[in-house]
Amino acid sequence: MAVNRRSFGLGLVSILTVACAKVPESKAKTGDGFWAQFRERFILPSGRVIDNGNGNISHSEGQGYGLLLAAINSDEATFDALAEWTQDTLGRDDMALHAWRYDSREFNPIPDRNNATDGDMLIAWALSLGAKKWRNNSYAARSKAIRRAIRSRLIVQRNGEQLLLPGLVGFVEAERVVINPSYYIWPALDHFRAVDGAAAWAAVINDGMRIMSRARFGPFGLPADWLQVDPTGTWMPAIDKPPRFGFDAIRIPLYAEAGHRKTLSEPIIAWWQSLATSGQPIPAWIDLQSGEVAPYGLSVGGEAIKALALGQPQPEVLASDYYAAVLQLFARYVK
Repeated sequence: MAVNRRSFGLGLVSILTVACAKVPESKAKTGDGFWAQFRERFILPSGRVIDNGNGNISHSEGQGYGLLLAAINSDEATFDALAEWTQDTLGRDDMALHAWRYDSREFNPIPDRNNATDGDMLIAWALSLGAKKWRNNSYAARSKAIRRAIRSRLIVQRNGEQLLLPGLVGFVEAERVVINPSYYIWPALDHFRAVDGAAAWAAVINDGMRIMSRARFGPFGLPADWLQVDPTGTWMPAIDKPPRFGFDAIRIPLYAEAGHRKTLSEPIIAWWQSLATSGQPIPAWIDLQSGEVAPYGLSVGGEAIKALALGQPQPEVLASDYYAAVLQLFARYVK
């Protein structure tokens, strides 16, 4: 259920910090041309976001990012188109979640009805922002229904902690539960807590922060792309995934910065700084068990994440790849 990020130029998302139900202000001017470029390259008139790094598929993640970008840029027409395509094409009939993937090349473009929790979180967050910005009660109701579905279907209790599942199916087994730490989108979770109340979200937020603080591995104490916890409460890199800090986990400092939780990314920042100080390139991934590193460095998007975390200037040319561009654009508009 994971999109292949290996071919992506990993860009930076520093998603807008929201502590209440309002559209965040952007650090950069929204008239700087970046949103217009992104919309022209990656959003069809129908409201479908194209992932050109993955065979022009679409997914709930991309729709959520697109909706958030449209909201922050006050682009109501594009927001409406995105919201309509998302609901009509990816929306499930049995619950207020979304199928995670759409591929127009296939006879059945949505063969897998499983969801992706980060996509649903982004959509719910964006709809809530859009509802506030444009006084749209329909968007508010949709966001509320998605948030309710996330709480009731995608949060499980294990070892006294609430865990956010990456999707409905495939992550809970008798001997382990698998999570993706980069799916903890802190500013979105903070927004949900603000609009729904602490009782609904405080536990999963607080437990998630504790997990991120202790589930660190290897000599540099870095998080893994995918984690699993066993019945004893022991955390480790998921055994069926490469034990890497890489294409998923690189979003952890991104969301930590956006959610004012810099302590969660301190080991990553320290590792990056040590490499920079010694004049070494920062690899795109590192194996947390063997120490093997990627034979290539961070892409523009990865460099953008590093720049955000270290307080450095952001790239000034929009990436040509969807994933790099969407994350780069969020970094540009972070408050």
